[in-house]
Amino acid sequence: MPEPTTTVVAVVVSYQPDLEALRTLLEETSAQAAAVVVVDNGSAQPLVEPLRAACAAAGAQLVELGANLGIAAAQNRGCDVARTLGATHILLLDQDSVPLPGMVDRLVEVATHPLPDGRRVAAVGAVARDDRDGEPPFVYAVQRWGPRRVSIDDDASTLEAAFLIASGCLVDVDALDVVGPMREDFFIDHVDLEWGVRARAAGFVLLAAVGAELRHELGETPRVVPGRSRTVHVQSVVRNYYMTRNTVLLVRSSALTAGWRLGYLWWLGKYVLYYVVAVEPRRVRIPLMLRGIRHGLLGRTGPLVPQTP
Repeated sequence: MPEPTTTVVAVVVSYQPDLEALRTLLEETSAQAAAVVVVDNGSAQPLVEPLRAACAAAGAQLVELGANLGIAAAQNRGCDVARTLGATHILLLDQDSVPLPGMVDRLVEVATHPLPDGRRVAAVGAVARDDRDGEPPFVYAVQRWGPRRVSIDDDASTLEAAFLIASGCLVDVDALDVVGPMREDFFIDHVDLEWGVRARAAGFVLLAAVGAELRHELGETPRVVPGRSRTVHVQSVVRNYYMTRNTVLLVRSSALTAGWRLGYLWWLGKYVLYYVVAVEPRRVRIPLMLRGIRHGLLGRTGPLVPQTP
C-alpha cells in the first residue's frame, strides 16, 4: 500500500464486463489502492445486479451512469468521486486489465520522486502487456513523426512517454487541475493521447515506470499481417468510425507538431487501407470510416448517431 501522504483511488470503467475478470481486477486493485470506484457505462440490465454484487464484495463504490456516455465521461465522473474520497492520485483502469502485485507502489514511487531537471510529472503509466500477442509493452516514446511503441531496456528505471494508455495510468490530481479533464466529445479512442498531448504542452512530463506491471487486453482480436513485424488488433466497425474521426480532429487541431500531423496522416492512410483490403464486413466498415473522416473535417464530435450523414 502507498505511503500515508499519498492517497490512490482507482477508477475502473466498465461496459458489458466479463464478471469473473472484473472480480479478479477488483480483488487485485483493492489490495493496492485506498479505494476503488467503478463507473458503469450503461451495461445491459441483466448485468447490473451481478455487477452491484461484485462491487459490494470487493468494497468498491459503484457509479451507474445508466447509458453509454463514452470512456472520457466515465473517467471524468470517476475522477470527481475520487476527489471526494481524498485522492491525491487517481489510477485509471479498464475492465480488461489486471495490476500485478506491487504495481501501485511502483507507480507512486516514480510519481513522487522529484526529477533532476525540476519538471513536474503529470502521470505515470504501468508497463502494460497483452499476453495474447507476445509484443513489446504498450509504451510509446516521443519521436519526430509521432508516438512509437518501443521495447524497454532491462536496466531502465523509467521512460519518458509521448502519451500513456489510460489503463494503468496514475494521474496526479494537482496536474489534472491544470491540464483539465478528459475530452468527453471524443467519446472513445485517442482520449488518452489527446490528454497526454495537453499535459506535455502544459510543461508536464509523462513517465512509464519499469517494474509496474499490468496485464491488459485491448479487447480486440490480434491478427498477424503478412509483411508486418507486429500484430494488428482488429477493431469493431464502430471503433473504425471513432478512430478515423478523432485522428482527423487531432490532425486539424493546433495540439500536434507538424511532424506528428504528417505522421498521423500517414498512419490514418494505412489504417483505412488495411480495413478496406483485409477486414470484413467491408460494406459496413468503409462507409463508417468515410463518415468518420468527413465528420472530423467538419469538426463534429460526440457519440456516433447512425442517421447522421
